[in-house]
Amino acid sequence: QVQLLESGGGLVQPGGSLRLSCAASGTFSGLNFMGWDRQAPGKQRELVARIHSGGRLHYADSVKGRFTIASDNAKNTVDLQMNNLNPDDTGVYYCVVEINLREYWGQGTQVTVSS
Repeated sequence: QVQLLESGGGLVQPGGSLRLSCAASGTFSGLNFMGWDRQAPGKQRELVARIHSGGRLHYADSVKGRFTIASDNAKNTVDLQMNNLNPDDTGVYYCVVEINLREYWGQGTQVTVSS
């Protein structure tokens, strides 16, 4: 059984920064990617960033140049550094991993960008 533990959400003013962290626990192999998605109030969940096992990165256009994803394969952790946040970044952020073509999700952490 894979479990994901997220941390780092909170309230920040526009232009501020937050760092989200996620640790995957359990016994597994075949990790394909780790990443983050988010869901804003009244909207569908959307991809934010992915880092694949080979190192390939993918970002949503809305966060390119502001967010940075990084992982530690030895520790099965993935971080999301979020800079220059704006109110449109508000939402619940979910850690996601794909292991042997199956996706696992964390419980989510709230990020609120407001003055």
